[in-house]
Amino acid sequence: SGAAAAGSPRRDFISVTLGPEEAVGVGGYNNSKAWRRRSCWRKWKQLSRLQRSVILFLFAFLAVCGAISYTSMGETWKSITNKSLDDQRTEQQIPRLKLANPVVLPAPQKADANHGDYPELSLQKPPKPPHVRRGPSNLQIKAPRRDTRLKTRHDTMRAVEELVEAHKVEKTEKSIISWRGAVIEPDQSTEPPSSKITEPEKPSSVEAEDQKEPVPINERQLAVIEAFRHAWKGYKDFAWGHDELKPLSKSYSEWFGLGLTLIDALDTMWILGLKEEFDEARKWVANDLVFDKNVDVNLFESTIRILGGLLSTYHLSGDSLFLEKAKDIGNRLMPAFKTPSKIPYSDVNIGRGTAHPPRWTSDSTVAEVTSIQLEFRELSRLTGDEKFRKAVDEVMKHVHILSGKNDGLVPMFINTNSGQFTHLGVYTLGARADSYYEYLLKQWIQGGKKENELLEDYVRAIEGVKKHLLQRSEPKKLTFVGELAHGHFSAKMDHLVCFLPGTLALGAHNGLAADHMKLAETLIETCYQMYAQVETGLSPEIVHFNLHAQKGHKDVEIKPADRHNLLRPETVESLFYMYRFTGDKKYQDWGWEILQNFNRYTRVPTGGYTSINNVQNPSNPEPRDKMESFFLGETLKYMFLLFSDDIDLINLDRYIFNTEAHPLPIWVPA
Repeated sequence: SGAAAAGSPRRDFISVTLGPEEAVGVGGYNNSKAWRRRSCWRKWKQLSRLQRSVILFLFAFLAVCGAISYTSMGETWKSITNKSLDDQRTEQQIPRLKLANPVVLPAPQKADANHGDYPELSLQKPPKPPHVRRGPSNLQIKAPRRDTRLKTRHDTMRAVEELVEAHKVEKTEKSIISWRGAVIEPDQSTEPPSSKITEPEKPSSVEAEDQKEPVPINERQLAVIEAFRHAWKGYKDFAWGHDELKPLSKSYSEWFGLGLTLIDALDTMWILGLKEEFDEARKWVANDLVFDKNVDVNLFESTIRILGGLLSTYHLSGDSLFLEKAKDIGNRLMPAFKTPSKIPYSDVNIGRGTAHPPRWTSDSTVAEVTSIQLEFRELSRLTGDEKFRKAVDEVMKHVHILSGKNDGLVPMFINTNSGQFTHLGVYTLGARADSYYEYLLKQWIQGGKKENELLEDYVRAIEGVKKHLLQRSEPKKLTFVGELAHGHFSAKMDHLVCFLPGTLALGAHNGLAADHMKLAETLIETCYQMYAQVETGLSPEIVHFNLHAQKGHKDVEIKPADRHNLLRPETVESLFYMYRFTGDKKYQDWGWEILQNFNRYTRVPTGGYTSINNVQNPSNPEPRDKMESFFLGETLKYMFLLFSDDIDLINLDRYIFNTEAHPLPIWVPA
């Protein structure tokens, strides 16, 4: 065996025989799906019950976590997608909104150093007028011919954000009518407000639905701004914080000691866009205006100048400081109504809380007690305290039923004890009666045209004017408003009466008889002639008209005691209304003549403007050394508005001016 092993190597073989079961893969490897399922199942069955339970629990836990994660990711992705779509829509819509609905009356802007004293100008194409708009918005009689646009200097992104926010609010709340800061609720009732004190709604500076691009400031408006700055310079340098400037003596005069000129001018500065001046005046109001002082003030003058000015500035700026000050002075004036007849006393001590009539009489003037309603009614609306409105409404209701009227015309005086008219038989639309007629119409408009007694008294009074007070002069046959004294007609007309053309036009615009507008057109011509026929081109305080033609005589005669000019606003006021409602450029031209003559004869080189004693002497108009607060509060404001072609610059369907030219919102827009 050893030899055999050495001679030929031995080979060993293993023979394996596969049975039919192994041949088909049972118990062996096979990559088919059926084989894999059986293999996994055997392994699963080999696990203990505990192991199988743990595995099942883990699978269930992972499934739940996956479902939660899927939901969260889905919401996130949906939010991102929607935001992206919203951003795309915003990018498409904002340019259109920006052009159609910018901030109309933004906060006044500081003068740009590169443009001297004047705001930045930018001429743009005028937008097309809206298809549906009532009243002066379309200037239904005749539209102004020049209607260019002003580029606002607000930050673009801020304006966009405000517009988007305005649209969001519009979707969730009732529509709110706003104009440059004033908020007017469309469903505002004219019923007395609740006695419950409510937090006032802060005026909004933007309402996209109502905004349009403002018209640029033109050369004439720039001249008004320059005149205002010149007047303000004198006040700031020589009379800061005092009532009135004495520009010649570079000093001041006090009436109430409450900064009348400053308060009267607040809303004028806002409208003219004088931010720097407005801001420094606001600081004085915040830090130095104190009503808790032992001083007698006139109820009427304090109401129209101080209360009216503060309320107006609050509405235009939205600054609650002015509303708080308005509530303070309003409360301090209330003792005036503590009389036997509820006809208020003329004077109030705002520190002591007492009131009294003038020392020489127990009468109040009719104009004074019936020309405080717009302001006190608005104060009630803002505060929710009905005592203010109740007090002034009682006066109107009392006067409504009084005897002693003559076809709607009222006497000049009323007794605070008896509540009866006194000095019967004398009727005028001048001093002591004028604004009674003005406030009849304006209260009716303010309250949404629902208080019919006010309208009836106004219409009846205008018919009384036509019947008793209208005459025509010679030689130009000017229609004028005279006076009636115990049945005798006097051809005397105060400059104060020149408020009437504007009031008549406002009534006609609000749906009254068309002949009111015709009368307004003839009377404004007369008021203009009261300037044009005088040597300085400035109207005297009072004129007498010639009823008979005389060779060498004009229509207008002036008595020595009446030839002073106090820088009054009434004619410019009516020119503003006439231009706004007719679009006739002659009214702007007449106002421009008046402004030039103010500059020529009343401007003081060191700052300020002065009243003059003699409008008939161009070489020496005899300056009086006094600038009335209403020159800044009324005259220059109406000048600026007159020269504007922007019908939304104090829209007369949204605002009503008080008798000191302070705009207050109409409760229910026409």
